[in-house]
Amino acid sequence: MSVREEFDDWAADGRDKGMEDRHWHTAKYVLARMPVEAGETVLDLGTGSGYAARALRDTKAAGRAYGLDGSPEMARNAQGYTENESGESEGDAGFLVGDFDHLPFEDDSVDHVFTMEAFYYANDPHQTLREVARVLRPGGTFFCAVNYYEENVASHEWQDNIDVEMTRWSAAEYREAFREAGLHVAEQDNVPDRDIEIPDESEFPTDDWDSRAEMVERYRELGTLLTVGVAR
Repeated sequence: MSVREEFDDWAADGRDKGMEDRHWHTAKYVLARMPVEAGETVLDLGTGSGYAARALRDTKAAGRAYGLDGSPEMARNAQGYTENESGESEGDAGFLVGDFDHLPFEDDSVDHVFTMEAFYYANDPHQTLREVARVLRPGGTFFCAVNYYEENVASHEWQDNIDVEMTRWSAAEYREAFREAGLHVAEQDNVPDRDIEIPDESEFPTDDWDSRAEMVERYRELGTLLTVGVAR
């Protein structure tokens, strides 16, 4: 099954909103750290329901926020959710269907790129990084956030539940790949999920966790791996 087919099904089932709820736990902290200035252009790769593009538009006053997704149904839903919002904002947000390996933007045309829980679906992640480096203006940033990565052992089983092949890199492999693509690695750290409720020790083991310590490690320590690249 292709990425398009997989996530068209997710969008049709309303699972895009479920992803938004889960991802927001750490995405909100990543978005808050992005150095977006008023009027700048931002791109959200793997936009899903479009929540990040809307947040960048509304809280960062981005002049134009683009949300790109490989699934036409996801992009259609995101546009619909955005059009149904009440209130006014200074910027604008639009959604388009596209391939991570061939971004539909001119060279040096984007100020910042964000992606949350989507990068590892790229058909060729190295090519995607080269494309990000190409479209970013010098000094522009790429905030890449993933929960599925080598050090997060609890995430490894996710591949068994999805037909699309996922790339599982370590933190070191992310840094190396960024540099190979011409992006300076400005920082890399783990953003903890402090919103998920962790039961008392007496509640373990659960259906998903053998011990409370494992759950604490997954959410409070490993959380989301964030790698920040800067275009040269």
